[in-house]
Amino acid sequence: MNMNLYGHDGQWLMVDCGVSFDEPLVAPYLDASASARFDIVAPDPAFIAQQKESLCGMVITHAHEDHVGAVPYLWPRLRCPVYTTAFTAEVLRRKLAQTGLEDKVPIIVVDERNEKQVGPFSLNWLAVTHSIPDPFALKITTPAGSVLHTADWKIDAQPVTGKPFDAALYRQLGSENILAMIGDSTNATKPGFSVSERNCFDGLLATIRPLTGRVVVSCFGSNVARLITLAKVAQKTGRYMALYGRSLLNMYSIARKLDVWPEDLTLIDPSHAGYLPPSEVLAVVTGSQGEQRAALARLARDDHHQLSLDKGDTVIFSSIVIPGNEQPVNNLISQLKGLGISTITSEESVLPIHASGHPCAEELKLMYSWVKPQVAIPVHGEPEHLEAHGQIAREAGVRKRYVGRNGDLYRLAPVTGIRRQVIRTGRVPVKA
Repeated sequence: MNMNLYGHDGQWLMVDCGVSFDEPLVAPYLDASASARFDIVAPDPAFIAQQKESLCGMVITHAHEDHVGAVPYLWPRLRCPVYTTAFTAEVLRRKLAQTGLEDKVPIIVVDERNEKQVGPFSLNWLAVTHSIPDPFALKITTPAGSVLHTADWKIDAQPVTGKPFDAALYRQLGSENILAMIGDSTNATKPGFSVSERNCFDGLLATIRPLTGRVVVSCFGSNVARLITLAKVAQKTGRYMALYGRSLLNMYSIARKLDVWPEDLTLIDPSHAGYLPPSEVLAVVTGSQGEQRAALARLARDDHHQLSLDKGDTVIFSSIVIPGNEQPVNNLISQLKGLGISTITSEESVLPIHASGHPCAEELKLMYSWVKPQVAIPVHGEPEHLEAHGQIAREAGVRKRYVGRNGDLYRLAPVTGIRRQVIRTGRVPVKA
């Protein structure tokens, strides 16, 4: 989950405000010293909440939960305007409606043609490619200089939603003496380039075409690009596609409302799929990480009220296993196999059935060769990913690299440096 603060001239700008799911927490958030798990966990905003009068705004780079999901829970402690693009704004409005804040949070909708002055920060939105509509990197400029906050990105020449990645935007930054690039490290340990969503379509089509039973595909609920890919596969294979899971249905609804969803791709009511011959069913479900309340776990327990699985059906995991979720996913796969249902994971498939939305090593090298920042600051990853990203930056010729941890304070101008663990950070439960 992401929450970043940029400071200049006594004011702060927050970039992203996300959540994590099914996290263990220990005291002081519990009455006892033992840990417990919570459904939704957010970053502890105490540092900035105690000086919220200095927080001039919040920017949300895109609509994934780990970037936007905490806004409805934490905004009452922050009370600042929120700047984001159209698709993300619609996702956020629906979240705020669930907590009664839809008319209280000031949301300023921007696009890549806008430049916004927010306090001392001049903001420009730069298009990237990712697995959800309207993803953007952010150029933040003050009298002290400019930084590039990449957020989540990849180089995709054939994305399913939006325009192909435009390298010219980032080559232009190379002449602007960028102070620092604060960059996505999620796939820094992986060599080469990330798979295009177009290749994922080809892999899923080749995997699903020969199957004769029901096909169930589990993917991340916010991956609109994957939903469109699967709808195209259903069309090519003569299957009817239905969605199971609130997050999938919500994303589909937003994509339809904002004309992101292709008009020629139709879905059926999920209650109708149970009456179709197995060979005509393509069900897309939530629960790729083994979540017990999600649709896939309910299908594995045979307690879903709209659909049942039988021997000869196939479940495809069009996703990766997020570190820490290995055991729940393995348990779910064992449960499915016990029912005679075949499973295919992206890790074991010889065909590309999942495409990551994050840059691999060669993409990071290209970005550094274009932007030419003075400083590299790896973020968004476990320590091994941050270290790998720092090494890539070094090999790309970046003079200074600061690989830090939550709570570190980076000074970018006039003299660069890092102060370790000067800000208290942590996690707070926002939903049990």
